[in-house]
Amino acid sequence: MTLASELEPGTGLPVGPMVATAPALLPGPVVLRGRFGLVEKLDAARHGDGLWEAVSGHDRIWTYLGYGPFANRPAFDAWLAERPPLDDPYSYAIVDPSGRAVGIATLMEIRPAMRVIEVGSIVYGAPLQRTPLATEAQYLLARYVFETLGYRRYEWKCNALNAPSRRAAGRFGFTWEGLFRSHMIIKGRNRDTAWFSMLETEWPARKQAFERWLAAENFDRQGRQKESLAALNGVA
Repeated sequence: MTLASELEPGTGLPVGPMVATAPALLPGPVVLRGRFGLVEKLDAARHGDGLWEAVSGHDRIWTYLGYGPFANRPAFDAWLAERPPLDDPYSYAIVDPSGRAVGIATLMEIRPAMRVIEVGSIVYGAPLQRTPLATEAQYLLARYVFETLGYRRYEWKCNALNAPSRRAAGRFGFTWEGLFRSHMIIKGRNRDTAWFSMLETEWPARKQAFERWLAAENFDRQGRQKESLAALNGVA
């Protein structure tokens, strides 16, 4: 990999290229509408029933997260109520066409001055997994991050042992950057963290891939994809 650089006047030493230094915007209570559903600010009271129904009895959802599974609805509700007041992570509900919340995604590790932000703490309930909405939600958030908020770096991090999350990062167009060894302690266990990113310069091509995959003509009458998003993003 060749690092972008230019020569510093006076010293002649290689330095990074100049970039816009105006800070990015903070995430807010927007409604991001798509063809398969929408993404909106998490509301514990309004979204709680759908989310509990989507995750109850599916303990595997929580394996690589720092919280859960929850033994009962009161425990889940107590955790959920803590999320909406937080500015970082800023939590969004993923809502299906019936109006039922089926997942959560957050924008986190928010650094407006550096124009860097991460998508994480992703909870996909059973009804959301392996659906077009699961992909569309990631498209809607990425578009919001780059085109509305003005970030230049969009990060995806996950437990290095979480194979589905690593595959999802590649499928969505994030680039593998490396492994942070002994990076965190989660539920009393070591976590090595896999790092991925997407840059603002890469977004136009990633956006085109998302939109080609999400287009009606990419699905047959049974709702099966004709061309995979991984292929569109050049992932084997």
